[in-house]
Amino acid sequence: MKTNTLPYKVAFRIKRSKADVFIPSDFSDLSGYDQVLRVLRNMVRTRKLIKIGRGIYAKTWVAANGDVRPTKFIGDLARQALEKYGVETGNSSYWNAYNADTSTQIPTGRVIAVSKRVRRKISYNGYSVSFEMMGAKYRK
Repeated sequence: MKTNTLPYKVAFRIKRSKADVFIPSDFSDLSGYDQVLRVLRNMVRTRKLIKIGRGIYAKTWVAANGDVRPTKFIGDLARQALEKYGVETGNSSYWNAYNADTSTQIPTGRVIAVSKRVRRKISYNGYSVSFEMMGAKYRK
């Protein structure tokens, strides 16, 4: 692959990045929005990335049985994606109840407290993330 092509530049930036989630605006300095989306869709097709939401892509690894899996849990990926979109995240009421010893139910991490309204659906392989509004005492 030639080193001056857009697919090479995007793949190199993804490989070099410590982030696990990518949105098209991460690559806005390389080319236009449509061209970047085309490259990201091609990377999903070749199983180098997975799509977890509209315009949200995550790094993958291939398991021994050939399944493509995200590098982190869907809740962690959703938190990273929301932070890239400027939404403050925190622990949900389930985590707070578990940490305060008022509940013995271990939270799954698929409920995230957010600072403002989120209308995105973030999911992968049947597991989706839901959102709840952050109370004033839980904001950072």
